[in-house]
Amino acid sequence: MYSRSSQMLIQIMLDMSNTPNICESQGSTSCCRITTSDIEAAYSFLDGTRTNGTPNRLHRFLIAILQMEYNYGSPETCNAGLLGPSLVNLCNVTSYYFFLSILETFVRRKQAIAQTCERITPIRTPDAEYNFIVVGGGAAGSVIAARLSENPFWKVLLIEAGPDEPAGLSIPGLGSAISRSSIEWGYQSINENYACLSSNGSCPIPAAKALGGGMAKNAMIYLRGGPFIFDQWAAMGNEGWSWEDVLPFFKKSENNGDIDSVGREYHGTDGPLFVERFPSKPLLANVILEAAEEAGFGVSNDLNGNDNIGFAIVQTTSHHGARRSSAAAFLRPIRHRTNLHITLNSTCTRVIIENGQAVGVEYYKVGNFYTVRASKEVIVSAGAIGSPHLLLLSGVGPEEDLKSKGIDLVEDLPGVGCNFHDHMIYQVAFTVNEPDVYDSKWAALAEYIGFQTGPLSNSGLTQVAGALSSGITTPDLPDIHIVIEGFCKSFELCGMGALGSDGKREIVFSAGYEHPKCRGKISVASPDPFEYPSIWVNYLCDPDDVAGVVRAIEYSLELVNTPAIKAYNLTLAETPLEACSNYTFASTKYWECAVHHNAIGEYHISGSCKMGPSSDPLAVVDPRLRVYGIQGLRVADASIMPQVTIANTAASCVMIGERAAHMIKQDWNYTDAI
Repeated sequence: MYSRSSQMLIQIMLDMSNTPNICESQGSTSCCRITTSDIEAAYSFLDGTRTNGTPNRLHRFLIAILQMEYNYGSPETCNAGLLGPSLVNLCNVTSYYFFLSILETFVRRKQAIAQTCERITPIRTPDAEYNFIVVGGGAAGSVIAARLSENPFWKVLLIEAGPDEPAGLSIPGLGSAISRSSIEWGYQSINENYACLSSNGSCPIPAAKALGGGMAKNAMIYLRGGPFIFDQWAAMGNEGWSWEDVLPFFKKSENNGDIDSVGREYHGTDGPLFVERFPSKPLLANVILEAAEEAGFGVSNDLNGNDNIGFAIVQTTSHHGARRSSAAAFLRPIRHRTNLHITLNSTCTRVIIENGQAVGVEYYKVGNFYTVRASKEVIVSAGAIGSPHLLLLSGVGPEEDLKSKGIDLVEDLPGVGCNFHDHMIYQVAFTVNEPDVYDSKWAALAEYIGFQTGPLSNSGLTQVAGALSSGITTPDLPDIHIVIEGFCKSFELCGMGALGSDGKREIVFSAGYEHPKCRGKISVASPDPFEYPSIWVNYLCDPDDVAGVVRAIEYSLELVNTPAIKAYNLTLAETPLEACSNYTFASTKYWECAVHHNAIGEYHISGSCKMGPSSDPLAVVDPRLRVYGIQGLRVADASIMPQVTIANTAASCVMIGERAAHMIKQDWNYTDAI
């Protein structure tokens, strides 16, 4: 006989599963009916939380949350209609449908996780005119809109093509498991002669379509890349972008939760962006650090500080076990600010330029086109694909390319779309004899909702990263990054692995080279703003780029060959490629071949609206991010990077947003403290 509390749990689950608002997203009221196995699993879990028949902490918590916190007769939450697609839709799987629905419901009600009652309320129709219009609510655009609206006399409009961040993506690590969902643009590169040869020269180019941009679905890793790159930017003629110049803006945005550990020389605590380590990590994470010491790679407490080489448990853009993007950090706290309007699901189709002056934009939303004027400036922050595409659609770009597509030329700017590049990684998979001690998804859910700890509160091994030197660029530049993936409960819930361990879990070493020489191009394909541009990254065109990725693979193998990791019997799970069968498997030559076939981009696309001095023929914006030849128009996002940083790009994009807002305020004589 099952306990009364167990029966209550099942009854609540039954009521929830039969509630139309849970099932309607799949167009069926029967798709999430609980099965017998669901009931048995829940009964077993709940009764199993007792200790010798006595309710323990976990048991008491779960009963309390069901009895007191969750009123299943009223399943709606704050802003229920504004929270983006559900986990079930995003994951696009049939497995675990019921569990994901339950998880979604609890997460939406837990304010400390999803902040559903702190979300912005988008406008339906815009005013006729604003002082500033920001196109794109990603890592940089959210910052710019928030900072400019600090002046109560400035009206600001933020235009975002996607919805608000889905509530379920507040769960760490889940965003990385989502592909080809409604919050992805679904870009593909074409005509790659040296990369993605297993896919006929077409590489997937992940790009998020939601408020928060890439930070709504990335791995949340907060890495800046160190002084070298920013000093390199300055040496290219970009005054004001040296490491000394940009460090204050990194610190300005940051609210570092580990300040006692990392110190204040390189970190801040007064900004809105939470930066901290996850509250928990898999046991294997410490084993990897031990292996790094044994391999001679070293361990760093803070890769953003002086010790920027080695392996580390990295800090992330999260807070108490929940994702916090720049949109969450900068926009939610000011959601009641009346001089900031935000429109979602709104695709900007062109910048309106009259007599060499940007005077507004046109955007499309739910069947209607809107034209909005800007009395001061338009700031384009639509990402490394969206920003150059918008300029090209607006007549700003290479004259020959525009005329060939029937687009009227406004400004001949040859560099628009050029200098496009990305990091590249090769994923080396291993199986490991390490059981998953949290083999119950219900236990993981209960702990996460109750205390924001446990396996759902982190991204698994993705929080372990290594920054090493290849020696290709300079002897001490950490231009190789190795990020380990595995033991992520939220990956598993999206069908990325088994919920329970059979002793043969898989972990993946994503071995990447971070200082690429190859450059591609974004080209307009048609005057139709809804037709995607032509994307050519030209991955791996230079032997040094190939050598860098191969070096990263070899470092990964060295790490696995240490006594610390050998104890876990990691076994290479790589299937030899037939296309590389002329080479000895796992030799340097084999990896060189394999990289051309199966390496992928690292989601750090950059450079397509290059920042540079007027003497640079490919420069699109000057060091104050103003588009050459057009008054009142700036670009501020990863596209302005003349050389991509040697790290994940999110932290640098937030800094670019801070820097841009500060410059704009200066140029319009508004005092702003750094």
